[in-house]
Amino acid sequence: MRTPAGKECRYFYGNYHRGAHHEECRLIGDKQPPNAWTPDLCNTCPVPDILRANGCEHMTLMAQVKRGVLGVKRRVKVSAYCRKTHDFVEDPHVGCGQCHDLPDAFKIYE
Repeated sequence: MRTPAGKECRYFYGNYHRGAHHEECRLIGDKQPPNAWTPDLCNTCPVPDILRANGCEHMTLMAQVKRGVLGVKRRVKVSAYCRKTHDFVEDPHVGCGQCHDLPDAFKIYE
């Protein structure tokens, strides 16, 4: 579904049927304020870009709302876990490096 920021994200849910206006992020879930999800977080959320860059079915994303210095700015912090290698993923945009082979164009031969 399309987020308020205009990006496609499978974790965003919006119900606008018959005048209803209910929006939620199913990745962050129901947290208590100040860590609750609000639609403005979609503007800087890295999850839609991660989903577009890496479609690995073994990668599980986890997200939290983190507050910046002085508690003014809030951002979405994303971590990933690979269910196939049973290890945390260093860069969710790339993946764990074990699930999928790189194409020959990206391999370095010596």
